[in-house]
Amino acid sequence: MGRSAARKIYAHAKLRRLRRERGMNQVELARALGLSTSYLNQIEHSLRPLTAPVLLRIAEVFGVDPEFFSEADEERLATDLRVALGDEACGVPVPAEEAVDVARDHPEVARALVALHHRYRDAAERVAALASPEAGAALVPAEPHEEVRDFFYSHHNHFGALDTEAERTAESMGLGKAGRAADALTERLAARHRVRVVQAAPERAADARRFDAEHRLLMLSPWLSEGQRAFQLGTQLALLEHAPLLDTLVDSAGPASAQAAGLARIGLATYFAGALLMPYTVFHTAAEELGYDIELLQARFGVGFETVCHRLSTLQRTGHRGVPFSFLRVDRAGNISKRQSASDFHFSRLGGTCPLWTVYEAFTAPGRILTQVAEMPDGKRYFWLARTVTRGGFGHRAPRADFAVALGCELRHAHRLVYAEGIDLDDPRSTTPIGLGCRICERRDCAQRARPPAGGQLAVDPDRRTHVPYPVIADR
Repeated sequence: MGRSAARKIYAHAKLRRLRRERGMNQVELARALGLSTSYLNQIEHSLRPLTAPVLLRIAEVFGVDPEFFSEADEERLATDLRVALGDEACGVPVPAEEAVDVARDHPEVARALVALHHRYRDAAERVAALASPEAGAALVPAEPHEEVRDFFYSHHNHFGALDTEAERTAESMGLGKAGRAADALTERLAARHRVRVVQAAPERAADARRFDAEHRLLMLSPWLSEGQRAFQLGTQLALLEHAPLLDTLVDSAGPASAQAAGLARIGLATYFAGALLMPYTVFHTAAEELGYDIELLQARFGVGFETVCHRLSTLQRTGHRGVPFSFLRVDRAGNISKRQSASDFHFSRLGGTCPLWTVYEAFTAPGRILTQVAEMPDGKRYFWLARTVTRGGFGHRAPRADFAVALGCELRHAHRLVYAEGIDLDDPRSTTPIGLGCRICERRDCAQRARPPAGGQLAVDPDRRTHVPYPVIADR
């Protein structure tokens, strides 16, 4: 595959930062790397890319992982900056390539602008709340769940310490395949934590899991599948057995509120549960052998479709990386209730996402796995697969919730997936142009557009009716 070829790495900003943090000048670093000062100077000014031997030598000298120089963080930052500068409050359209230049050459400036934009949006929402008669004098606090999502996003949805502990625990318990995981976890909770697991009565089964710490009683819904029971038991085990580790990870996030800290702790506990039922090494090996076939992985590990998708998005252990997936879950109205990413794919916070994205088409074919080759406005292509899942539904009056879950990766990784078989990944005719959402999308030829494109001057002509909504004046 031509697209899977290695790309040149220009890492001048990161290299300069490492050198300055160590208090070294160019002459000293060049000597340590065995390079000429002029050669190093060219690297630091993006005149030369990092070759593999130089990259490995830099990693050795500074004690960093070679992945430190990955372009993923830089591309994420560039996208975040484009979103910030695409806000109406900016007042001046900023070309996408200039945002990329700033993120690459001056990453700290870019981060400061992104943080400033976040504060502006928070302040604007609080002012709007104060101006609302229904709001009274109450201020709208920052949303804890968004803070926690950003925390997971900043870690590329991977927590090595949790994976290590979960793998060690799974090995000691003989977990890692479909079977009696729930029974083994029930026995461990009883033996090590004096917790008795009981099944709640059907008429009192509003909660999937409820723990009574005083009486050491864990109540599980009778409607849970065997895999769901095991997942809830694994989550409770994490909260009881690995509390110090969870607390350390939560503290590292510097949560702004008790709610954010609590949500982060729950998110990390569920991460542990997934890693316990699908131990890293065993699961990664199986995923590679099976071509990331989600349904076969379901059968092998005894868990649900969504649970497998989420676990696949976490496989970023150094030396044993899986496909770097982005994972999300949406409802019919376009609300994103879960979003995690091991790649640089950006999930829009503002103005919704793109209606041309296959995750929304999944609702038209319930239960079927749909695929899509999607191209972003910057030309970057991704391979997506999506399917619907249903929550609840036990009893005539029971509430049901339908979602679509999706996994996506850069197109250069798609050849590793069974779902890409028979698709010409290099044929532009198989590509669907999508965007980050109408509010910040630059595309001017989209028939699905819900508002004018970013940076364009609206063309108002009563004598003309176009097939493209919100036509703009052509650039001269």
